[in-house]
Amino acid sequence: MSAQRLKVLLLLGGLIASGLVLVGWTQSWFDVELSTGQSLSVTGDVAAGGLAALGLSGLALGAALAIAGPVFRVILGVLEVAIGGLVVLSASLALADPVRASLAAITGATGESGEDSARALVSGIAATPWPALALVLGVLLAALGVLVIATSRRWPASSRKYQAVRLEQADGERSSVGDWDALSDGRDPT
Repeated sequence: MSAQRLKVLLLLGGLIASGLVLVGWTQSWFDVELSTGQSLSVTGDVAAGGLAALGLSGLALGAALAIAGPVFRVILGVLEVAIGGLVVLSASLALADPVRASLAAITGATGESGEDSARALVSGIAATPWPALALVLGVLLAALGVLVIATSRRWPASSRKYQAVRLEQADGERSSVGDWDALSDGRDPT
């Protein structure tokens, strides 16, 4: 596989996975049946509130990775591994204890506060596919981050469009921009 194709696939994979994490944050994660006969749909923003920030971070990371140089690609790859790990942690905590993840919704619907009171009110709870999908997406993001770290040295350089540009004056011509550049370089423009 060519280096350019690998770069595009890793960038698109990270952007799609991060976008799906963000979408998962808005979806129903748990269906809770209460002993009062009430049914609640607990969304990802209640069950794993940090996913919005992690999804947005992954999207921003993908954009930065597209124009980053070789050293920053490695740093961004490490960050992508960390984002993936945090998505896995958020989803697995919600899956491990769905009642605790649903506590805010149960309290809001019943007025009962406290974890023990909420547990006593729950007669049944069922997970939708979204928490498991978030877990898989977190693993995918971490794996993509590892691949970025391993392969980023082979990627083609970004275009000169993103390189620092200095305005140069014509021979014998002075400009205020050139004077400021000279001062920045430590030279006397006069």
